[in-house]
Amino acid sequence: MAFLEQHIHDEPKTFISKYVISYDHKVIGKQFLWYGIFWLLVGGLMAMLIRWTLAYPGVPFPLIGSLLFPHTGGVVPPDTYAMLFTMHGTIMIFFAITPILIGAFGNFCIPLMIGARDMIFPTLNMLSFWFSMASGALLLISLCLPLGAAAGGWTSYPTLSTTLGSPGAGQTLWLLSLFLFGASSTMGAVNYITTVITLRAPGMDYFKMPLTIWGIWLTSILNAIFVPVLGAGLILLTFDRVFGTTFFLAGAAATSGKGDPVLFQHVFWIFGHPEVYILILPAWGIVSDLLSFFSRKPAFGYKMTALSLTAITILSTVVYGHHMYTTQMSPLLTQSFMTLTMLISMPSAVFFANWLGTLWKGSIRFTSPMLFSLGVVFVFGLGGLTGLYLASTSIDLYLHDTYFVVGHFHYTMAASVLLGGFAGTYFWFPKMFGRMMDEKLAKIHFWTTMIPLNGIFTGMMMMGWAGMHRRLYNPFIYEFTQNLMPLNKFVTYCAIAMGFAQFTFLYNFFKTIFGKNIPQASSNPWDVGTLEWTIPSPAPHYNFKEIPHVKCGPHELGNPNLTDGKDFQYQTEELVKA
Repeated sequence: MAFLEQHIHDEPKTFISKYVISYDHKVIGKQFLWYGIFWLLVGGLMAMLIRWTLAYPGVPFPLIGSLLFPHTGGVVPPDTYAMLFTMHGTIMIFFAITPILIGAFGNFCIPLMIGARDMIFPTLNMLSFWFSMASGALLLISLCLPLGAAAGGWTSYPTLSTTLGSPGAGQTLWLLSLFLFGASSTMGAVNYITTVITLRAPGMDYFKMPLTIWGIWLTSILNAIFVPVLGAGLILLTFDRVFGTTFFLAGAAATSGKGDPVLFQHVFWIFGHPEVYILILPAWGIVSDLLSFFSRKPAFGYKMTALSLTAITILSTVVYGHHMYTTQMSPLLTQSFMTLTMLISMPSAVFFANWLGTLWKGSIRFTSPMLFSLGVVFVFGLGGLTGLYLASTSIDLYLHDTYFVVGHFHYTMAASVLLGGFAGTYFWFPKMFGRMMDEKLAKIHFWTTMIPLNGIFTGMMMMGWAGMHRRLYNPFIYEFTQNLMPLNKFVTYCAIAMGFAQFTFLYNFFKTIFGKNIPQASSNPWDVGTLEWTIPSPAPHYNFKEIPHVKCGPHELGNPNLTDGKDFQYQTEELVKA
């Protein structure tokens, strides 16, 4: 492995160069963290509005409804409801999860965990954040337009997203916003991939990298390949809306012979299914490391876990068609996609079994990062199993447009990624800010999140199995769904409880950063051996005075032959044979 020489650059002196236009990967990581938390709050408020409308259609939203919807007396109107679920999905996926899991942890962790002083392309790194900011600004502007923001669903299928289905400028701004987001993601992906390949510390081969780095690195490869595919679809749809082209015009095949709205679905899901793994691979990597760290034993099947994540990355590129069983796809294609979708569950089962093997007979420390990691194990196991139903063509034809899909998607994506994000935040917070978050509040946050979370998404799957369709403003106008009203209200109560639980996190987060008399964190409060814990907390601007030499893997814990009263080895120490 070629190791590039790295210089120590002067520390920035002004506020602007230090905190605003910063080239320091750690500051950019924090910027992405703040950015993601802001959008998480916006998307969460939209979720509350959606759930209230489904449980109490026609009833004003409490407290702030009259401020948000003065012309309807506080009631969410049908057109606004379509905008809410469109923007909720868009914000949570692209503007909350992506900045936190990939932008924040990718930027902060990669150089520190591979023994580098910064990213390989600091200027590109800075630009990736500000392109993301510009993307978010366009999305915010779209909310203020006369006809409102985009309302064609987060997938924005034509004809819902053409000028016929969405006549306002909100949908066009949505397209431009996501295009800028894609540019930001591609910049970050190129930076992450190249940094991991070229700046790993001497002695750190690929199978000595923490699994967190494996997850983020594989995610970056998918980003670099498939985000441009989405960008191409967004450009073509923008041309249809602005210049009158017919790439996705319904009925064009019967006249001009050109244009088909289903073509956009192919373009979208060629990106869209890898996007599922783009979001969840970092969470899987983080959890794989944390389970080992807090079980105080080596990660079970480390190499097989890394290879399983790689196999999932490869297979994720060829299973997109299971999102399109209801589009009258050729039966031969549906059988192929069904087989491939079933096949991807095999490497998923391997690393899931490795998680259980890591926990087995471990000396478990139930810290807040560990609790959230265990939460990921539970919710991903449940979400993954329910995905097998949707992989089957015949079952999916019935369940596809129901709340079963919504529940499954949120279990595998929202729940797993959200809990994984909290696990990473609590774990690396002392390295980011030099202080320890309150563990009691963190554990309260976990339980008040975990319990209602399962009530929400299990309830959704039960309603979907009973036939309740998604995307309906008032599904209870149908007689056969009226008996689901009590369950639907229960889901809403759980959503409200989970929403209020996040204020515990926010209080803990801001109090620890800005409060007085908060004790400073030690350089290694968790007793972990990866490279970021060999330097002071918070990490200095240059990261490492001397580039470390790696001599062992990241999970050397619980060796009975260790001395000096510690049960772990730093990666810079010679491996003590058990």
